[in-house]
Amino acid sequence: MTTRQLLENAKKAKMEAMLLDTETKNKLLLCMADKLIENTEKILEANKIDVENARGIISDVMIDRLSLSGSRIEGMAQGIRDVAALPDPVGQVLERVERENGLVIEKTSVPIGVTAIIYESRPNVTSDAAALSVKSGNVCVLRGGKEAYNSAKAIVDALKEALIECNLSENLVNLVSDTTRQSATDLMTAVGLVDLLIPRGGAGLIKACTENAKVPCIQTGTGICHIFVDESANAEMALNIIENAKTSRPSVCNAAECLLVHKNIAESFLPLVKERLVDKRATNPVELRCDERAFEIIGTKKADENDFDTEFLDYILAVKVVSDVKEAIEHISLHSTMHSESIITENEENARLFTAAVDSSSVYVNASTRFTDGGEFGLGCEMGISTQRLHARGPMGLRELNTYKYIIKGNGQIR
Repeated sequence: MTTRQLLENAKKAKMEAMLLDTETKNKLLLCMADKLIENTEKILEANKIDVENARGIISDVMIDRLSLSGSRIEGMAQGIRDVAALPDPVGQVLERVERENGLVIEKTSVPIGVTAIIYESRPNVTSDAAALSVKSGNVCVLRGGKEAYNSAKAIVDALKEALIECNLSENLVNLVSDTTRQSATDLMTAVGLVDLLIPRGGAGLIKACTENAKVPCIQTGTGICHIFVDESANAEMALNIIENAKTSRPSVCNAAECLLVHKNIAESFLPLVKERLVDKRATNPVELRCDERAFEIIGTKKADENDFDTEFLDYILAVKVVSDVKEAIEHISLHSTMHSESIITENEENARLFTAAVDSSSVYVNASTRFTDGGEFGLGCEMGISTQRLHARGPMGLRELNTYKYIIKGNGQIR
C-alpha cells in the first residue's frame, strides 16, 4: 500500500474515531495493552532483528534506545492502561458564555483529526502515540525509522488485533511501510489528508519538517538541556542531579547536555563533578568538554565552538563557568533548544529570576531535567515534547491532541 492510499484510508476512519464514546475507547485501550503482553515474544523477536541490523551503524547508547525487553514492553502496556484511566478530553466544555439574547456559547474540546507522527529509533513511541490518538479521538499515522521498522510493525500488528477484537476499523492505527525519505515528504505535503504532523527525533528531522511541511507541524524532541549550579547550591544535591540528568539515559531528549557553574564555587565544585562523572565511573565515564576557565580547573578536554550547540545523546557534557545567574540565563537563551533547563540553588530570588527569564518549555528548580516526560507529568505517556509556543508546549498528552470549536445553542435568535 502506498503512503497516499494509507492516508486516504486514515481520513475515511476519522469520523469513526471522533464519535467513539469513552467506554468504547477505554475498552479498546485495555485490550491493546493486553495484546502487547500476549505478543511479547513476537515483538522481542522483531526487535532482535532491528538491534542486530543496527549494531556497528548506530552508537551503543542509541542501541539502548532501540532495544526492547520484557520489562519495557510491560511498561509500554502500563502506559496504555494509564491513558485509559485518564479523563476523556473530547467534548469537554472549556468555557461557557450565555449572552443577553439567550444564545449559549460553549467552547468545546474536539479531536484534531488525522495525526501523523514521524519518529526515529524508539519503538515505545509506536504504542504511546497510538494510545494517545485513540483516547483523544484521533486517527494516527505512524512513520518510524527504518532501524526500528520490524519492532514497530510487530507492535502495530498487536494493536490491530485489539481493533479487530473490538469490532473497530483497523485504519484507526496505521503504520507507513515505506521508510525512505519519500514517505516522510509525502506526510509533510499531504494537505487535506494530514491535520497535524508531529516530528519526534533529532535536529535533522525537526529541521526537515519545519522547512518543508505544508501541513500544520509541531516541533518536538531536540533537547540541548542545561543545568546551572548557583553559588548557593547544595553540592551533594547538585552532583546527584547532574549525574542523573546526564547518565541515567543519555540517549533521550531530556538528558542534560550542558553544565553551567557559578564562578565563585567553580574551583571547589568542578573537581567534584570530575570525580563523580569521570573518575568513579568504571563504565561509561562522561567526557567533559570545558570552556577555558573550567579547563584550567579540571583539565579534561577543551570545548570547541560547536559543543555548546550540540545535542550529544551520549556520555558527553559541555561545561562552562559563568559569573552569575544572569550570565547563565543569557547563555541558555543563545544555545538552548527551549526544551528543559534546571537551576540548583538555595537562593529564592535567583530561582525566581531563572524560572521567569528562561524561555523553555520546562524549567526546574532543584530537580533533574529527566522528569520532562508525559508519564512523569501525569499524562499517561506523551506524543512528544513540544519546544515551540503554539499550540502545545512541553510534554504533549491528550489535551494537546484536541483543538476546540464553538457550539452555539439558541431558540430562534436572528441577527
